[in-house]
Amino acid sequence: MNYRTIVEVFQRFHEMEPEPEGELHHTNAYTLTVAVALSAQATDVGVNKATRDLFAIADTPEKMLALGKEGLIEHIKTIGLFRQKAKNVIKMSQILVDDFDGVVPDSRAALVSLPGVGRKTANVVLNMWFHQPAQAVDTHIFRIGNRTGIAPGKDVDTVERAIEDNIPARYQQHAHHWLILHGRYVCKARKPVCTNCIINDLCPYEEKTL
Repeated sequence: MNYRTIVEVFQRFHEMEPEPEGELHHTNAYTLTVAVALSAQATDVGVNKATRDLFAIADTPEKMLALGKEGLIEHIKTIGLFRQKAKNVIKMSQILVDDFDGVVPDSRAALVSLPGVGRKTANVVLNMWFHQPAQAVDTHIFRIGNRTGIAPGKDVDTVERAIEDNIPARYQQHAHHWLILHGRYVCKARKPVCTNCIINDLCPYEEKTL
């Protein structure tokens, strides 16, 4: 997809939803970091259900440590890989208290040093809480990047760089949310809803559903 077409794509996304938001519930940088870490191999709906009561009593690293791993497990046991995730969240909380005065850092290098926080999670936190134009590439964005030609690549790192290189700077802040939501509700993996797609006429995907 050429630059002028990409500009048109994101103009349409912007007109449809000027301020897109992530769907994981959170109240601060810490609860956002925990929620994103818990969302690996789980749905946002499932994570939100599990964290609704959790974040009411443990919305800081200190409170999470007071709750303890077993207490945390009771809240997140409906989420996949809950034991390993609980272990990571407790370790993460301890490191935040010991090394960062209980404050979630605003640098990618510091974030990915935390247990259970990979580059994608770090980028979500940097984008959603610290308002940095970081691009978190999940399965939806990887699929759309390649399917549309907006950001093609053989792996997530390549797609991330392609987003940064190909999408105009003025759209970088919200780019990953527009793409995630488009992939989740319209440009689905098995049966894309091409008849409801606002970029249908711009998309080169050959197997469109009509």
